[in-house]
Amino acid sequence: FSPTWPARPTVGASLAQTLDVTERIPLPMNRVRLARVLAVCVVLFALAFYGVGAAIKPGYSSVSHFIGELNATGTAWAQELGYFGFIPLGGLFGAFLWAAGPHAQVRGASRWGWFLLWAQPLSLVAVAFVPCDAACPLEGSASQALHNLQGVVAYFASGLGLLLLSFAPPLAGSPAYRRYFLRLAGVAFAIIFFVMLSPDVASIRGVLQRTADAFLAVSLLLIAWRVVRQGTQVTPNNSFKPRPLRGSA
Repeated sequence: FSPTWPARPTVGASLAQTLDVTERIPLPMNRVRLARVLAVCVVLFALAFYGVGAAIKPGYSSVSHFIGELNATGTAWAQELGYFGFIPLGGLFGAFLWAAGPHAQVRGASRWGWFLLWAQPLSLVAVAFVPCDAACPLEGSASQALHNLQGVVAYFASGLGLLLLSFAPPLAGSPAYRRYFLRLAGVAFAIIFFVMLSPDVASIRGVLQRTADAFLAVSLLLIAWRVVRQGTQVTPNNSFKPRPLRGSA
């Protein structure tokens, strides 16, 4: 009796099996999860930033002051809140769009809506470098003029972006309230922008702006979970598997 031992796998075959297993790991799904984590981080950081900023800034009121007044020129904590508040917030928002981009199930009008959302992170970073004057008047210094310009672009681009994203294919077969909410949020952005500039609502313009931000926050989470989805399948990579030599059976 002579025992027969199983053939020992060659180094090449072991390497091929290892690479094949590696290729089966659903990496794109990990990126979708990363995008969702970043979306939550955007919302949580914004809440913390707005809350801390309002708490440490003398005379600041979340009810009557614009968010941009947190780093208004010549006011206390202006540079710190600009560099450590607006820039990281914009960076997180941009990171979400970057991570989610390859898996955003958009086409046609909704694809344009996705591109328009980039106005938000760019605007947040811009606020740190072109702060408004104290009290954020409609007219003022050159920095105030640029601040006003980026605000107009951000509000209308974001509002239109949310409106167009409501036509994303994954939302077509989902409950209608999701589509209607994005459309409501898009329209609300434009309406709130005009309303909060009126002197008649100066005492509550901070509340109005934060209402727009609340619409954006909910929309961001809705997009992260309902528009950003796993759309491609990862197939095993067979290019590393050993091939039989020519002439072999």
